[in-house]
Amino acid sequence: MSDERVPQRSILPTPDIADPRTVLYDAKDPEVDFPPIQQLRPPAGAPNVLVVLLDDVGFAASNVFGGPVHTPVAERLAAGGLRFNRFHTTAICSPTRAALISGRNHHTVGMGGITEMSTSTPGYNSMRPNTCAPLPEILKLNGYATAHVGKCHEVPLWETSQAGPFDRWPAPGNGFEHFYGFLGGETDQYYPTLVEGTRSVEPSGTPEEGYHLTEDLTDHAISWVQAQKALIPDKPFFMYFAPGATHAPHHVPKEWADKYAGKFDDGWDVQRERTFARQKELGVIPADTELTTRHAEIPAWDDMDEALKPILRRQMENYAGFLEHTDHHVGRLVDAIEAMGLIDDTLVYLIIGDNGASAEGTVNGTFNELISLNGMAALETPEFLMSQLDKLGGPESSPHYAVGWAHAMCTPYQWTKQVASHWGGTRNGTIVHWPNGIEATGEIRSQFTHVIDVAPTVLEAAGLPHPVQVNGVTQEPMHGHSMAYCFDEAAAPERHETQYFEIFGNRAIYHRGWSAVTKHRTPWQTTGDVGIAFDDDVWELYDGRSDWSQARDLSAEQPDRLHQLQRLFLIEAARYGALPLDDRSFERVLPEYSKKPSLIGNRQLLFPGMGGLTEQHVVNWRNKSWTLIASVDVPDDGAHGVLMNLGGHGGGWSLYLKDGVPTFCYNLFGIDRTHVRGDRSVPPGKHTIGMAFAYDGGGLGKGGTVTLTIDDDQVGTGRVEHTQPIGFGYEPTDVGRDILSPVTDDYGFGDNGFTGTIRFIEIEGGDDSHDHLIDPADFFRVAMYKQ
Repeated sequence: MSDERVPQRSILPTPDIADPRTVLYDAKDPEVDFPPIQQLRPPAGAPNVLVVLLDDVGFAASNVFGGPVHTPVAERLAAGGLRFNRFHTTAICSPTRAALISGRNHHTVGMGGITEMSTSTPGYNSMRPNTCAPLPEILKLNGYATAHVGKCHEVPLWETSQAGPFDRWPAPGNGFEHFYGFLGGETDQYYPTLVEGTRSVEPSGTPEEGYHLTEDLTDHAISWVQAQKALIPDKPFFMYFAPGATHAPHHVPKEWADKYAGKFDDGWDVQRERTFARQKELGVIPADTELTTRHAEIPAWDDMDEALKPILRRQMENYAGFLEHTDHHVGRLVDAIEAMGLIDDTLVYLIIGDNGASAEGTVNGTFNELISLNGMAALETPEFLMSQLDKLGGPESSPHYAVGWAHAMCTPYQWTKQVASHWGGTRNGTIVHWPNGIEATGEIRSQFTHVIDVAPTVLEAAGLPHPVQVNGVTQEPMHGHSMAYCFDEAAAPERHETQYFEIFGNRAIYHRGWSAVTKHRTPWQTTGDVGIAFDDDVWELYDGRSDWSQARDLSAEQPDRLHQLQRLFLIEAARYGALPLDDRSFERVLPEYSKKPSLIGNRQLLFPGMGGLTEQHVVNWRNKSWTLIASVDVPDDGAHGVLMNLGGHGGGWSLYLKDGVPTFCYNLFGIDRTHVRGDRSVPPGKHTIGMAFAYDGGGLGKGGTVTLTIDDDQVGTGRVEHTQPIGFGYEPTDVGRDILSPVTDDYGFGDNGFTGTIRFIEIEGGDDSHDHLIDPADFFRVAMYKQ
C-alpha cells in the first residue's frame, strides 16, 4: 500500500477508507475499474530490523569493549558499524526488556521490578497499560513482519499458565506475530521450558544428541527470517532475538569452556587490571579514566580459600565459553541474513547485556544454584565442588560464577547487576550496524543513550511517526530519543540529557553529564541494608565530564548541586511512576502482601497433557503434609511410566510405576535420591494410586513419611529424611510423563510416559504448613534468581 493510500499512520490500525467512485451494476461493465488490492507496507526504504539482547553480560566481558572473552561476531559488527560506550539499561531483566520494546521508562509500563515481585502499585504491577503500545505492535500495524525468539520476562506471573489470558504474552499481546522461547527469568539450556505461540512445546533433542537452547533458538530465528523473505520478499521484518545466554545456569559444551583453560588463573583482581588497560587501548574508555576501588563486600582474590580457587577459575572459564558460544550463534543468524543479501539493509542492534554482570551467584559461586537458593549453601563444601568440577557447565549442573567475577566483568565501574545507582549495573556496550543507513564505520559514539532510545530510533529509520492512537486508545508519547542524530556525526550534542534510574531502592539521576546516586541494597545480601529509611541513604555526586567511571565522589565539595539533582530525581520519579519507592523484599513475592492475584489454592485437579506447568501453577507441597491421588485405567498387560512429576535432575519428585509397582522418588538437589517402592504391582482395570507425605514438622526442609496406596490399601512406606524448603526452580511438571531432565534414574529422558490411561490427578496440601518459618531473606533470594 503506497503512502497515498495510507492517509493517517499516526492512527493505528490505519483506517480503511471506502472508495468514493460510483458503484456500477454489472462487474462486466468496461467502466468498472477498481484498483488492485495492495497490501500494507511501511514507507519505501524502511529497513529490516534485528535487535539482539544478550542476558547478564557486563560492560567488560566482551573483547569488543576490552574484556577477556573472544566475540568475533561483535567485533565484525563493530568494525562495520558503531560502538556506543555510554548506552544504559535499567540494571535488571524485566524492566530493561519492557523499556526496550515500549520506548517508555520501565515504571510507566508497570515494570518497576521483575514480574515475580509485582505489586498492585501502578509502577510495579507488571501490567503494561494500553496507552503504551509496544514497538512490535506499531511496526506490525504499519506492515512489518514481527517475531520474538528467546526470553520473555514481561508476562504477569498470574498470567503465565496455559490458561492465559494471552494478551500480555509476546504473541499476540506485545505485537509479535510469532514467538518461540521461554517465559520467565531463566531456564535450563539443555532442558528448557519452551513455548511456541501460546502452546507449551518440548525441546527437539537431548544433551547427548548435542541439544543446546541457544542453537535451537538460532535455528528458529533463521527459519523464520528465511520463510518471510521466501514468501513476502517486499515486506521488511522486525526480529527480536533474546537468547537466555548468558544468564545462569551457565551451561555450555565443555569444548567451549576448555578454550579458556588457564586464562583466569590469576583471579578477578588481576583480570580487572588487564581489562582496564585493554579498554584504554581500544578507546572504549578515555585515557584518563580511573579504575574504581573494589568495595569491602566484594572479596579480594587473595583472600579466597585456596581449596576453592580451582573451582573459581573453572567458573570463569565456563562463563567465558558460554559467552563466546552465544556470540557464535548470533553470528549464524547474522550470516543467514547476509546470505540472503539483506544485511546492508538491516538495522542491527547488538545490546551486550540487559544489565551489568550478575552477582547473584554468591561469594563462592555455585555448582547447583538451587542449593544456595534453598538456604543450604553449606552442602557445597570445597570437597563437594571439587568432586563436581568436570561436570561444571554440563547438563548435570546448574552453575553460577562468584561475585568477584561479576565485578571484574563490570570494569572499570563500581557494582554490578541490580545496582541501578552505578554504571556497573546499568552501562552495557552496544553496537549498531546498518550499512545502508550509516556511513561511518568502526567508530565509537559517546553520547549518553538508554534502552528507551531504541524504539524511537527504529521508527525514525523506518520513516514512521509515533502513533497518536493505537486500537482506539490515545498513546503516551515515547520517552526515548532517536539515536540516529549521531550515527554520522560523532560530535553531535547529546539529546538524552536527563535519565532517572531505580531498582529495589537503588536509585540515580543523570543530568547533562552529572550523576547523583545512592545504593540502597547490595545484590547478594537480602537483609542488612534492607529496611534503612530512604532518607537515610548516602548520596554520591559524580562529574561525568571529567570522571568517566564514577571514581571521585564530589558530594562533600558540591552539596548544592547534589541537592538539585536529588530534587530532580524526585521530579522524574514522580513523572514516570517510580513513586512510592518500594524496598520490600519477600512481601512483594507473597500475594497476601503484594495484592497480586494468586493462581492456585490448596486443592487441584490436573489432567494428562497439561505440560509446561511450573511450581507457581501447582498446589504448594513444601514444608507440609500433602497427598497425590491418580485415577487410572491399567491395561491387561499392565502399565508403567510417570503419573506426575515436578522438577528435574537438580531437584524434584516423581510418582510413577516401575514394572507396574507404585514408586515415589524424592530428589534432593541431585545429591541424594530417595526411592519408596510398593510391594506389588497395580492390577488391570480402574484403580486409584495414592501417595501421602506426612511431614515431620518442627521447621523447614524436614523429612517425612511416604505412604503408597492402591485403592486405599497400603502397599509401601518409607522415609524421606530431608526436603527442599523453598523450591525446585524452573523445570516444569506434567501429568503422564516427566517432560525434561528426569527426576530419577529409574527412567530416562523422553521414553517415560504412562502406558495406561490417566483420568485425573488430584493433589492437595495439608493444613500443617510451616512456610511461615521461611526466612524472608531466603524467600526473597528465590524470587530474585528468576530474573
